[in-house]
Amino acid sequence: MRELGLRLAGVLRAGDLLVLTGDLGAGKTTLTQGLGEGLKVRGPITSPTFVIARVHPSLCGGPPLVHVDAYRLGGFAELDDLDLDASVDESVTVVEWGEGMAENLTEDRLDVIISRGHEEGSEERSVRITGVGARWAALGDDLA
Repeated sequence: MRELGLRLAGVLRAGDLLVLTGDLGAGKTTLTQGLGEGLKVRGPITSPTFVIARVHPSLCGGPPLVHVDAYRLGGFAELDDLDLDASVDESVTVVEWGEGMAENLTEDRLDVIISRGHEEGSEERSVRITGVGARWAALGDDLA
């Protein structure tokens, strides 16, 4: 998951939104750690479950990484209270557990669905990435 995050970071820019979906332990935060490493932001990147959101400034003049955990939020109204729309244009924003809430933040986004292997203790992951909007349609096969 970390390696995938590193690779994804290479196509991300300010204004990009990623909505991560997956069960507990699927690798959402690990993917975000790879994104942070690839974007060269200040870390460490840990799950923001209890603080809801963290901003990781760039160490190289790139966009900051805004890492949100919407698990404990009750819906879009509570997500909206975080004022993410104020920073979404100049940041790379990652929202864990954001399905059904974060889609309204921008017209363009990456929906990332992570599934774990079915055997207990399996480290195998399956990831489906869907680009939504003109930004991602323009990348076409480059996203794959």
